[in-house]
Amino acid sequence: MGKVYVFLADGFEEIEGLTVVDLLRRAGVETVTVSVMKELLICGAHGIKVYADAMFADLDYSDGDMLVLPGGMPGTTNLGAHAGLCELLRRYASEGKRISAICAAPSVLGQNGLLEGKQATCYPGFEGELKGAVYTAGRVAADGTVITGKGPGTAIDFALAIITALRGEKTAKAISDALQYTA
Repeated sequence: MGKVYVFLADGFEEIEGLTVVDLLRRAGVETVTVSVMKELLICGAHGIKVYADAMFADLDYSDGDMLVLPGGMPGTTNLGAHAGLCELLRRYASEGKRISAICAAPSVLGQNGLLEGKQATCYPGFEGELKGAVYTAGRVAADGTVITGKGPGTAIDFALAIITALRGEKTAKAISDALQYTA
């Protein structure tokens, strides 16, 4: 079934973080939002305040199947500055577990050496941060255990790619159909 951790930091892009959580929960995927800040209350890039389910230090993540990084600014900067999260991303990658990021956040994967030889996409202007990646400019790039998305307008595509990876194409299509979504 899968368990996913979605990391939230002040300045995260609300569409990217909340769309992923919404669609994953619709698909029956256990999804936990995690604050990397000093409290559970997170303020998004557009002033939307969200309470995370848990604090970073209170979880051990061994039961997870995927880590998700929403983009946005300064959310991406805050995620990349969190040493514990960067270590966790590297651990998941070394264990062959899935990691994903959208918009500016694939830069965090690039900075941690997790995109080497992988196809990846990101928000225009961050291509240089995808160290070692094969940049695709696509809406979503799924390569092995890494999924990246381009930006806010591709949040549904990104979430559906995650659902496809965890629950299969049939479940992703059912969610897409229920949303009346056509890409």
